[in-house]
Amino acid sequence: MGVDMSEEIKQSRVGKSPVPLVGVQVTLSGRDVTVKGPKGVSQRTLPRGVEVEKTADELVIHISGRSRQARAMQGLVRALLNNMVVGCSKGFERKLEITGVGYRADSKGGNTLLFQLGYSHPIMFELPAGVTAEVARDNSIMLRSHDKELLGKAAAKIRSFRPPEPYKGKGIRYADEHIIRKAGKAAAR
Repeated sequence: MGVDMSEEIKQSRVGKSPVPLVGVQVTLSGRDVTVKGPKGVSQRTLPRGVEVEKTADELVIHISGRSRQARAMQGLVRALLNNMVVGCSKGFERKLEITGVGYRADSKGGNTLLFQLGYSHPIMFELPAGVTAEVARDNSIMLRSHDKELLGKAAAKIRSFRPPEPYKGKGIRYADEHIIRKAGKAAAR
């Protein structure tokens, strides 16, 4: 005799675990959640079917209703809230490496980067608000932000200027990215 699953509401494994609040202030206002911390302020509107309960030192995510959509959103909302808390307390960083003869990046004051990537023209890139960049002498760029989504978009845009090619590995790549190299024409002989 098995358990009747129609009676029991299945919950996401990720969504069941609470989000610890360390060094941040969380404000709940209807479906809007605001997180304030030393690194910045993040705000997000929660989807329907998901409710957040704030206790003294953690956030607990509950589903309101039995819909499949609500159950699917529980883990997503928990991950998004955790990213907001971690970003506002510690921040996120992403490192990009530039490989290639003559390829380089320079910081042009404020939040503008200038790239020389083998094209006939330099590429100017204005960083979005909330993202800072630090260009090192070894041709690497360290991007930092309190918003993980915004940081990922900025890093992907910079990488798209000259994606790494498989023969010599030239281009812009993430520091933790592994490029699968191909043999050239000389190896085919």
